[in-house]
Amino acid sequence: MSDAHLTERPVDDAPEPVELTDEPIRLGAGAPEEGPERGVVRSRRRRVAWLLAAAVGLAGVGALGTAGWRIAQQKDADIASPDRVAGLTRDDSERARSTADYLRSGFAADIDLDRSFGTVYRDPADERRSVLIFGGTTLLWQPERDLDSLFGLMTDETGAVTGLREMSPGRFGGVLKCGTTSGEGGDFAVCGWADHGSVVMAMFPDRSVDEAGTLLRNMREDMQTRR
Repeated sequence: MSDAHLTERPVDDAPEPVELTDEPIRLGAGAPEEGPERGVVRSRRRRVAWLLAAAVGLAGVGALGTAGWRIAQQKDADIASPDRVAGLTRDDSERARSTADYLRSGFAADIDLDRSFGTVYRDPADERRSVLIFGGTTLLWQPERDLDSLFGLMTDETGAVTGLREMSPGRFGGVLKCGTTSGEGGDFAVCGWADHGSVVMAMFPDRSVDEAGTLLRNMREDMQTRR
């Protein structure tokens, strides 16, 4: 059989060759190419995302900077027990010293302090309103948490401290809280302050919480200094 009829077939009837390129093949008909407007929108979204990320980062750095500055400002604290504070007089009697030392020792056993103290102050107007104050100095990373823990420990020793609330700490900053507990002589106010360099608690027989908070803030003014 002759193959002439095959060689005489017109070449134009054959399908055109497929060109292969390095460009990816787009699947799915009707997918429009990205135009200039869509490119602008994506560019704006990226810019906004970067701005938000930068803002969050700056906020975090700012918060760390503020916390670091506060710690550096408060960490080097000193607490003194002068003869007179806020109109009260230090009680140097043997009984008062024994009570103050007992409170100081118990407090120092619950928290690791660099220096500790315990003092009783008499109210010249009323002996029943003496103030028992104790505490010390050390570096505290979370003052409020540590102060709350000490209120919890006091609850175990004296009964529940109720109505605990935050009050103005005064110019030294940190946190100051007061509540009420019960003792042999009846209910009395309990207050404490804490910052990054000190933690102090005090008992105020025959005083309201508001009066005790104000008195402790005034006592702190006469007792605390910073290097």
